[in-house]
Amino acid sequence: MRGIASVPTYVVMQPTTLCNLDCSYCYLPLRRVDQKMPVEVAGAVAAGVADWARTGRFSVVWHGGEPLTAGREHLAALMRPFPVEVEHHVQTNATLIDDAWCEFFVEHQMRVSVSVDGPEERNGDRVTRGNKPAYDRIVRGIAALKRHGIPFSALCVVGRPEPGLATELYDYFLGLGCDVLGVNVEELEGVNLRANKHPEQDVTAFWAELVGAWRRDPRIHLREVEWSLRYAAAVLDGRSDDVLPRQLDPIPTIAHDGSVVLLSPELAGFTDPRYGDFSSGNVLTTPLPEIIAGATGTPWIREFLDGVEACRTQCPYFGFCGGAHAANRYFEQGRFDVTTTDHCRNSKIRLLEGVLDHARDHEPTAV
Repeated sequence: MRGIASVPTYVVMQPTTLCNLDCSYCYLPLRRVDQKMPVEVAGAVAAGVADWARTGRFSVVWHGGEPLTAGREHLAALMRPFPVEVEHHVQTNATLIDDAWCEFFVEHQMRVSVSVDGPEERNGDRVTRGNKPAYDRIVRGIAALKRHGIPFSALCVVGRPEPGLATELYDYFLGLGCDVLGVNVEELEGVNLRANKHPEQDVTAFWAELVGAWRRDPRIHLREVEWSLRYAAAVLDGRSDDVLPRQLDPIPTIAHDGSVVLLSPELAGFTDPRYGDFSSGNVLTTPLPEIIAGATGTPWIREFLDGVEACRTQCPYFGFCGGAHAANRYFEQGRFDVTTTDHCRNSKIRLLEGVLDHARDHEPTAV
């Protein structure tokens, strides 16, 4: 049975719940409310991660809301307690990035990831509070990053996989200049209740087409495809058991008030009559390492681990994905010990099948 590792590889920090956009597919419940993280919370987290950062690579991911709405002064104060060994990352919608923010990123050696869904016409879900398109503001922010020579990753949400889309998106991101691209098929989770069921053949074809576009010009690190190819290579080498970590990364998410949700950042901010607020403790009262060590004392986590074992016994794709994500289980089916989700189908099963379909279609012809 896979347990939970006692040392995470990163923590997710919520400097504020507020977001200046109102994207249609957003899962966050409190994005209209400006609840900023007190510096005391950041200090408590920093004390908890200090030993981990000194013994190996460790990251702090600033993720909102929109982290930049916290302001440079407050974000700097939150970052200050962390040891110098920590890598700081920020996931941003880029609309607030200007020269001053770029100077901040350089000064604090922050790694930047931008959310953008491709060409302008593909960004209809990314709108302001007044329901106005945000695309022009996004690309202005990206232009500022490029002026300052700041490398950036991109995160793209796909609402409806369809023929031709993968090539269009990949060509767009090549031109955009990002060095890493992550592609998420839209998920039903949090306050986003839009269905995410798609025809099996369309999703598989989307991923196969994306592999083809990438192989023609592999200048971008394509997150999902490269992971799939590493897995396929491990299977061919007889090393498939070595692909998944032996234990689950706890992925501690620290909400603005110091409460800690493990394994699934998307659960932060939600409550349920059966599971409570999903938190496993608060760093203002309990050290983070102690919270992680007691993870299985949280009822929903025990149920989730039962679900992981059910995936292991039932699903031929388990070696690739390691079991359905906790938030997808809960938001799609209302509990954690279920197995296959639509997210599994769209972003794990069809992904791997698309990669394999592309490989089969492009096998060298025997002479």
